[in-house]
Amino acid sequence: MEIASRVQAVSPSATLQITARAKSMRKSGIDVVNFGAGEPDFDTPQPIKEAAIKAINEGFTKYTPSSGILELKERIARKFKEENKIEYLPEQIIISCGAKHSIYNLIQVLIDKGDQVIIPSPYWLSYPEMVKLAQGKPVILETRQKDGFKIDIEKLKKKINAHTKLLILNSPSNPAGIVYTKEELQKIAQVCVENKLFVISDEIYEKIMFDNIEFSSLASLGKEIYDLTLTVNGMSKSFSMTGWRIGYFAGPKEIVSAVSNFQDHSTSCPSSISQKAALAAFDMDAAYYSSISAKFQERRDFIVSYLNEKLSEFVSFVKPQGAFYIFINVSKTKLSSLDFAKRFLEESYVAVIPGEPFGCDSWIRISFATSLEEIKKGLQRLELFLIKLKTERLTNS
Repeated sequence: MEIASRVQAVSPSATLQITARAKSMRKSGIDVVNFGAGEPDFDTPQPIKEAAIKAINEGFTKYTPSSGILELKERIARKFKEENKIEYLPEQIIISCGAKHSIYNLIQVLIDKGDQVIIPSPYWLSYPEMVKLAQGKPVILETRQKDGFKIDIEKLKKKINAHTKLLILNSPSNPAGIVYTKEELQKIAQVCVENKLFVISDEIYEKIMFDNIEFSSLASLGKEIYDLTLTVNGMSKSFSMTGWRIGYFAGPKEIVSAVSNFQDHSTSCPSSISQKAALAAFDMDAAYYSSISAKFQERRDFIVSYLNEKLSEFVSFVKPQGAFYIFINVSKTKLSSLDFAKRFLEESYVAVIPGEPFGCDSWIRISFATSLEEIKKGLQRLELFLIKLKTERLTNS
């Protein structure tokens, strides 16, 4: 059987592979610490579950419009206005089967064969693969640890040419937890406006912020960048609704209309029940958001302290300002990120995600979407593993 060349070019997900192996080991009785998870460890809040049960009991179990129910679009428009200071009409919004689905649809609609898409590294590993599936060309914009993995504006300008169609921006970011300030976003917006460059602004982690840092949405920074921005978000991370599969995006009507047509002939509508659950999620109060950020910040602070106090000889990192990941430089071990992750899992029973598919092969990603008890256990194992690797290098030198 001949598989389509565009599909053959796509790499398998290292995140899912490592997570699957860790789950298999756990199932066989091994005490594995899972630092690989890309989802919150707390349950979906009860009011959200109750709204879904109510929808089922009332028979709201049929197809909805492909782009989502009007009631949810109106609620999302209200959310954008009140929280992000962006004015979107309901007809500028598409509900999808997760934020990942929204990004995939947008890339399929915006990118033609040969179009170039700028992706700052480290990046979420699915961005380049989605571009390849659209037969576009991912153009990786390298960032530096010493700059906090932030975009260098001059380097961004040099990456833009006649074939450049799109920039993908993720703040707070996966895997490094970086957050762009309003001033930094304004500089990026200026370059995009000058070059008529579309931007997918992936804001899925916007509610998980640390140190009282204020979140800013790119599309809120003026009419010109608003017209070029596709603002993507979803329910998975903020509400622990990863399995409910509800995401959404908002943008210019012409693009929204094209994505609506595309979605008509692919997935059709997202789950009717999940859409009703999402409505209830938006009614969670401010105390809920504060509590989840505080919980994740406590974990982040513990990891940062541990790395600084006990492991600074072996590793370095960029302190995350949002999301629930920390990206750690393990270059001193002389192992590739994949070899490090495989050995760490098989020898120390800790699952981490290699940095290679994120564009940084000397790094690993640790998720702190797990209990403090598990974090302590995992870091202790990391310390022993790093000492073991150092001993091996000295013995073999």
